[in-house]
Amino acid sequence: MSRWTFLTNHAQVLLCLQRNGGRMTAREIAGVVGITERAVQRILDDLEEAGYITRHRDGRQNHYEIHPERPMRHPAQQGRAIRDLLDLLGPSRSPEE
Repeated sequence: MSRWTFLTNHAQVLLCLQRNGGRMTAREIAGVVGITERAVQRILDDLEEAGYITRHRDGRQNHYEIHPERPMRHPAQQGRAIRDLLDLLGPSRSPEE
């Protein structure tokens, strides 16, 4: 039996960043999402290139600023911003709570 989820890994990474104020390492995100650090890095690169996040250096760590006004990419969600997804699924709490 195959395992599938309702949200893509890109959405899961965005939700992790939103729940933690944009201050998570790739290793931490990988642990929560269940993917490799390298996959997280590729997703962060995708999100930054498309304008969904901005990466800021904070000493030796990155801080990620989410741009919630950016539109969702799929035609079925035309006219909806990622804010809608973040507001619905991304309360500011950790998954352990």
